[in-house]
Amino acid sequence: MALTRKQKKRWALLILLVGLPAYVVVAVTILNALGRPPLWVEFGVYLGLGVLWVLPFKAVFQGVGREDPGDEE
Repeated sequence: MALTRKQKKRWALLILLVGLPAYVVVAVTILNALGRPPLWVEFGVYLGLGVLWVLPFKAVFQGVGREDPGDEE
């Protein structure tokens, strides 16, 4: 089932406003629970997690910023 452009925009907004902050809180909590690693390891983990979160949502974010081809102004 393909999402319409309007549905994609709504899902993208929900993911960015609710999902991303929740993901950051979970990532920081887990990393702190494991103990504080050296700074370069911590930076690498956060960099990797920063790229990893978007992969499942690539289809939702693709084309959201473009104009709607059926929208006439």
